[in-house]
Amino acid sequence: MAKNEINNLGYEKKENYDQQTLDNLAFHYKEILKLLGEDPQREGLLKTPIRVAKAMQFFTHGYDVDPAAILRSAMFKEDYKQMVLVKNIEIYSLCEHHLVPIIGKAHVAYIPNGTIVGLSKIPRVVECFARRLQVQERLTQQIKNCIQDTLNPLGVAVVIEAQHLCMSMRGVQKQNSLTTTSDFTGAFLKNPQTREEFMHLIGVRLS
Repeated sequence: MAKNEINNLGYEKKENYDQQTLDNLAFHYKEILKLLGEDPQREGLLKTPIRVAKAMQFFTHGYDVDPAAILRSAMFKEDYKQMVLVKNIEIYSLCEHHLVPIIGKAHVAYIPNGTIVGLSKIPRVVECFARRLQVQERLTQQIKNCIQDTLNPLGVAVVIEAQHLCMSMRGVQKQNSLTTTSDFTGAFLKNPQTREEFMHLIGVRLS
């Protein structure tokens, strides 16, 4: 349900949320505030439940998007069989174990097999899967599988480097730890030179 708000500065803020889900989330976040020993009626917290409810819907909006359809919307016939690389794609996701952020970047490459895709669609696919409750390993595989299954390229390579706030803020509390995951198909898997070229271009060493 779309909701437009005009604030006291005069500009219009446009938002799109499922109102029933929003109301249910806000109710439960209000209860959580009480369980934490807070007073949800005090000034600073009055709008916190609805703000968090909106934030969580936004953080997980990838469930409502079809990543394969994103790719299919901009596929073109082209006789190009060299690597196409989009690197340093920002990732903001939520760890499914603690619901705290995973922040990092993805490097995605494919080798066309008669079909290319609009370059902006690759970051959109990454965003679609990232905006779900995730583990980094599965996120890496989902991006790879979607591109391989939809474009049928000669190969796909995906590397993700990310910081997990569940490791930085709690648990072992190692602020500078970085997790790297990778997955390959086709030429990137079978041809070490192709894989090395990809790793050189993104500036990552797996060994």
